[in-house]
This record gives sequence, structure tokens and C-alpha cells, in this order.
Amino acid sequence: MAKRVRVMRMSVELPLWRALTAYRVLTMLYAVGLFATAYEEFTRPWLAVGYYAVLVVWTLATLPRVQNAAACTRRFLAVDLTIALGGILLTPLADTSQRIADGGPTLPSIWTAGSVLAFAVKGGWRWAAGASTAVAVANLVERGHPARDTVHNVILVWVAAIAIGYVVEVARASERTLARALEIEAATRERERLARDIHDSVLQVLAMVQRRGAVIGGEAAELGRMAGEQEVALRTLVSGGLVPVSRVSEDAADGALVRAVEEPDDDGPVDVRALLAPFASARVSLAEPGAPVPMPPDAARELAAAVGAALDNVRVHAGEDARAWILVEDWPDEVIVTVRDDGPGIPEGRLAQAEGEGRMGVALSIRGRLRDLGGTAELISVPGQGAEVELKVPKVSRGKAEKR
Repeated sequence: MAKRVRVMRMSVELPLWRALTAYRVLTMLYAVGLFATAYEEFTRPWLAVGYYAVLVVWTLATLPRVQNAAACTRRFLAVDLTIALGGILLTPLADTSQRIADGGPTLPSIWTAGSVLAFAVKGGWRWAAGASTAVAVANLVERGHPARDTVHNVILVWVAAIAIGYVVEVARASERTLARALEIEAATRERERLARDIHDSVLQVLAMVQRRGAVIGGEAAELGRMAGEQEVALRTLVSGGLVPVSRVSEDAADGALVRAVEEPDDDGPVDVRALLAPFASARVSLAEPGAPVPMPPDAARELAAAVGAALDNVRVHAGEDARAWILVEDWPDEVIVTVRDDGPGIPEGRLAQAEGEGRMGVALSIRGRLRDLGGTAELISVPGQGAEVELKVPKVSRGKAEKR
């Protein structure tokens, strides 16, 4: 029985949320402890007691909110930051001006940093910059003037929050990259397993039906032809691989989902085999290397178009019943694709006559395409023995070589 591939979730954020939860509780206790040790020095201790009652209830009641990104909503963050800013601005009303001038702590003290860090973990460095700026303004208003210790604390919180937010964004991008790589690896293994199973069973049966049908003839020949077409289609599907549907997690707390995303890249190399695979059919056999044959995108597309033009010539001049073979060879400096058919061949002088009559199929569709790439096209034909077109294209096209 085949093993089932497990889909895993990965998240580097969960430890950050757990640490933030513990930080909020500990800093709440710290802020209450500072107030308890200096209770007699406050001018309005009852105002501070009321604020700390709200702070304790809010911190304990919202512990589930800071355990993951989904629960930590924007509305919650806004209220949390408002409580922190409110405590800073209430400090001059509850404490003495002398203690404030001497650099005494605000009512929420370092609990405020927890609110800013929640912004950083939830939304990255941009959210962190906005929240820390609001805290900075509140601290300057509370102090009345930009004292040295206040500016120092403000800059420290601002830099730390932005740095943590940036690290979170980098970690999320790394998660997505790793998840994509793991999903592609899993899909590749599953494709290879299916290819082995199908090759050992279905493809062999279809190939046998095609051969036997051709030998028996009549209706069996038609059945064999259809079996051959299905064999080619199935082989192309297997070689193309399995492309899972991209899934995006609605809950950021779940982290990255292991997924594979098909993204066309016009700048990267293209596997020539993928462009030539659609040409394979019951009457067109494709032989290709087992490894990818990378080429620049423009060169690969032009080479595939030249192969298509060669096959069009086979259908027009050799007939619909003619068979054709495509051979792909990957050399260190060039790619060679040979298209051969079993038709009657091309009479001597026929190509020159066609060019004189204005029919430029071979000259333009094949040779012209390859000439622009720095490649060549050679046509070999023996009357009664079919025709063979050899297409050679350098792996570095002429245009790119000149730019270099």
C-alpha cells in the first residue's frame, strides 16, 4: 500500500506569541510592584489603583488573545495600545512632578513594550514603527520635555520593535520558501511512484494493444490507434508531474502550509522537453534525455516553433499517415533536435523550386528562426526513404553573447 504524504504546518511565530504572553504577565506584576513600593509618594494613589485594576483585569482576560495571530486582531491591538498610552498620560495626574522630573517610571512601566511587540509580531516592522512612534509621543508629553533618559528609552523601544518586526517578516518568507520546497519534493516523489506504477501496468498494456491492433488490422487497428493516443497522453501527463492547487492559510498563526505553487519565470531557463512534449502523439514519437534540457526562454520557444514547422511539413508532404520521430540531444554547448519521418522524401531541387515560387516554409519557419539564434538547420532527404531535419541551437543565444 502506498504511503500517504503528510501535509505539515510550520510556524516560527508560535514561540514568539508564547513569549509575549509570559512577558505581559511578568511586566504587569512588575508595574504593580513598583507602585506598591512607592505608594506613599503618589499624590493621587487612588487614580493609580484604578488604572492598575484595569491593567490587571485586561492583561489576564486577554491572555488567549496573544497566543496566536488570528486571535490578536487589529481591534484588540488598538485597545491594548490605548490602555498603554492612557497609563502613560495619567502618570502626571497620579504621581508627583518631582518623581517625573527625576525619571520615575510611568504607570504601565515596561508593560507598554509588550503592546508594541504585539504589533511587531502581528504586522511586521511597519506596524511596529507606528505603535512605537505613538508610545514615543506619549512619553514626551508625559515628561513635558525631551529629557535624555526619556529619549534613550523611546529610541530603545523603537529600534527593538522594528528589528523584531523585520525578523518576523524574514521568518515568514523563509517559512514559505521551505514549505514550497518540501511540497515540491513530496510531489516529485509521488510523481515518480506513479510513473513507475503506470509504466509497469497501464502504459505497457496500451502499447501492447497498439502493436497488436496494427498487426490484426480492421477495427482492431482503429482500437490500437486510439490506445496509442491514450498512451502518449498519459505519458505526457505523468512526465509533466502533479501540480497541487495552491492553498493559502487564512489563519496566520498556523504558519506556512506545505504547498507547491506554479509560477512562470520568464527570466529563468526553460526545459525544452516541456515545450516539445505536446508534439508527441500516436504517430509522433519523442525521445528525450532523462534530465532537464535547460535553455533561455526565447531560444527554447523558437526551437519548439521550428520543430512544429518541421512536423507541419511532414503532415503536408508525407501525408497524415506518415510517422515521425523527434530526438532531443543535450550537448555541453548546444541542443540538437532531429525530426525524421518515413515519408517519400523530398525530390532533389524541390526546396529551391519552392523558394523560387515564394513558399518559404523551410527557409523562414525553420532556418530563419534558428539563424536569429545563431543556430543551423540541415535537411537530409533521400527519395523513398523519408526526410530528416537536424536543428542545432547554442545554449547561449547570439543576442545574449553580444551583450556579454
